[in-house]
Amino acid sequence: MKSPLLLVLSVGAALAVRAAEAPPREWIDPDTGHRVIRLSDEPGTASLYFHQNAYSPDGTKVVVTTRHGIATIELATRKIEPVVEGEVRVIVVGRKSGDVYYSKREDGKNWIYATNLDTKATRRIAEVPRGGVASLNADETLMVGTFSEEPEHRGWQRGPAPTKADVGARAPAERGARPTFQAEYQATWPDGTPMTFADAKELRLHEQLARVRSEPPRSLFTLNLKTGEIKVIHREREWLNHVQFSPTDPGLIMFCHEGPWHEVDRIWIIRTDGTGLKKVHTRTMNMEIAGHEFFSADGRTIWYDLQRPRGEVFWLAGYEIATGRRTWYALNRNEWSVHFNVSPDGTMFAGDGGDSEMVAHAPDGKWIYLFRPKGVPDVAGIKAPNAENLIHPGRFVAEKLVNMSQHQYHLEPNVTFTPDGKWIVFRSNMHGATQVYAVEIAKAK
Repeated sequence: MKSPLLLVLSVGAALAVRAAEAPPREWIDPDTGHRVIRLSDEPGTASLYFHQNAYSPDGTKVVVTTRHGIATIELATRKIEPVVEGEVRVIVVGRKSGDVYYSKREDGKNWIYATNLDTKATRRIAEVPRGGVASLNADETLMVGTFSEEPEHRGWQRGPAPTKADVGARAPAERGARPTFQAEYQATWPDGTPMTFADAKELRLHEQLARVRSEPPRSLFTLNLKTGEIKVIHREREWLNHVQFSPTDPGLIMFCHEGPWHEVDRIWIIRTDGTGLKKVHTRTMNMEIAGHEFFSADGRTIWYDLQRPRGEVFWLAGYEIATGRRTWYALNRNEWSVHFNVSPDGTMFAGDGGDSEMVAHAPDGKWIYLFRPKGVPDVAGIKAPNAENLIHPGRFVAEKLVNMSQHQYHLEPNVTFTPDGKWIVFRSNMHGATQVYAVEIAKAK
């Protein structure tokens, strides 16, 4: 029988060998029958946040962050090409130009840059004196961002509170140097018992929201890319976050009131001239929550996670901007996902699952999912007299694509559909270090 010391040494050697081994390049998931491929080569490579456009206009390349900056991966060949070197923060890929927009600190100032994915031609656009920008409009004439009225915001270098999109949007050197709200949330109950990840996260967000509401107002602003003009379009004493432009309407912005979702009225839209401020969802039940909102590819619909009440009954809700029509698709507890997304043609949805410590407390939720929506038909073809003014219900028919049992969900996978609608891209630490993967929607033959 081996001595305890020899046993420890042999186990340590085995773990070292495993750590040195590269994760598999591709495999057929034995639990789902779907083909999964690893797109990235270097550990620490991450895909972007789920609502940030990461694809080139022709749909052939996806933008990722690496330990060295920004790179592209050619989807057909998996060829990796560096685009920007250094400590930068990715904002978005322009749908029109094929430029990747990012911010960079130079001489104590925050500058916006754009680099073309193909030619690598780079231009410096404008300085952002306060806060930071979060999104780019459809015709690439305006960007939108937020700032605090405080000259210095708790050490965040004259910027807004960090967002969950920052993880994966920054080069890793910068991610390690600055705080983010996708962190190891920790807190204890009065008796010293550790809170779950979800409860600790809610408490820390509540504390942050209380600080924000006690401070001077936050401002939502636009940045004119041609002139560099910064124009404040909205101001209020709320934590303004999750800011995103419509993918098709260059004058429409969506933003949220960040914080514990049951504590805020989260989802809002506004025009770039400051008009048209509108709340997208109104709570009608105590502990009802809505959030992680995103636009459909055609810009017609806003989709969001809806729970009535929190952690008990789950929907993906849709709000049609032009008409106000509402569609809700039901999911079960295990199918709830940290983030959802919709295919370019609007016929399919995806979810990245969640673990048992998260809001759904799902006993078997660690999967990448494909969802096909199915509406509830009228009985005998007879509609309610005011049917068009009511919520249109349905449910998702779920298909499991990837077993994520080895994934640590403190890193959110952030699923996105490829522009051709044939693959779903996500990031994962299932093999140790973060890498970028894709799963084929069609089952392997």
